Amino acid sequence: MTEQPAKSPDYDSIIETALHWQREGRGAALATVVETWGSAPRQPGSQLAVSGQGEITGSVSGGCVEGAVVTEALEAIIDGQPRLLSFGVSDDSAFSVGLACGGTIRVLVEPLGEGDARLSEEMVGVVVNARSARRPIAIEVDTETWARQLIRPGEDAAADARFRSDLSGMEEGGRFLAIHNPPLRLIIVGAVHIAQALVPMARLAGYDPTVIDPRGSFGAPARFPGERLVDDWPDEALAELRPDSRTAVVTLTHDPKLDDPAILAALASDCFYLGCLGSRRTHAQRLERMENAGIGPEGITRIHAPVGLAIGAKTPAEIAISILAQITQVLRQGG
Repeated sequence: MTEQPAKSPDYDSIIETALHWQREGRGAALATVVETWGSAPRQPGSQLAVSGQGEITGSVSGGCVEGAVVTEALEAIIDGQPRLLSFGVSDDSAFSVGLACGGTIRVLVEPLGEGDARLSEEMVGVVVNARSARRPIAIEVDTETWARQLIRPGEDAAADARFRSDLSGMEEGGRFLAIHNPPLRLIIVGAVHIAQALVPMARLAGYDPTVIDPRGSFGAPARFPGERLVDDWPDEALAELRPDSRTAVVTLTHDPKLDDPAILAALASDCFYLGCLGSRRTHAQRLERMENAGIGPEGITRIHAPVGLAIGAKTPAEIAISILAQITQVLRQGG
């Protein structure tokens, strides 16, 4: 598979950054949301990394508690003691950061390192390696004793439910499960104008995008600066990329010679979303070809086409918005 190098995404590398700071000798702490109010902008599991020099990445709220969390994190790096913080947010403060009402947010602050009750550098390294290999993993923290263990799918029923819902949270007995699923990916077949708009939108939404197009004039680096471009035929590229349950696939070429092999490869995978550009007439012809290729009703229903939510989109950027909105809907609501 021939591909152009991609820019390194930093939207989802908070724990990796904390480990980097720790290994460089700067010291580091991870702050993790464990419980919060219903209208909070950051859900449980959201993280903020803080270095011993006061550098930060990520967030645990809309800005109303970050300052206090950073102060506590710097103290934790020095004294080696985790802490479970609770913040009451007034209605006025909540409104100032874009929330409808106030409430309470609880944040777990854990200094990295060895000894005391620190989150071990070795454990964080295992999580980072699992994320790199696209293997789900969780850290269980007993918030009373600070005992920790790593949990993988199939080892704990509560954790398995949280892996499926992609949601960290507290369990009975003060047990917090920090879920680390593989980062989201978006594979786009067809380096067309819509793809040029969709790639930066997807990256902002937390996806690591890859664009596949064997046509050199379309998949040119100048059209997608710094992005990952693959110039193999789509079915060959998908065989290498191995879409999984954290992957969305979108076909945009309008050319059955390119789209159809990609669709068949995607249907043979565990991708959570498959969307295909084209009119209803084009899609009807596509379905006929899929049925002739042996795809049954279950596979047919996985195809979202015409791709995107029906919002009346006309321009490439508007169509990209409708596609990303539909991907988000399927990811968060299913089907």
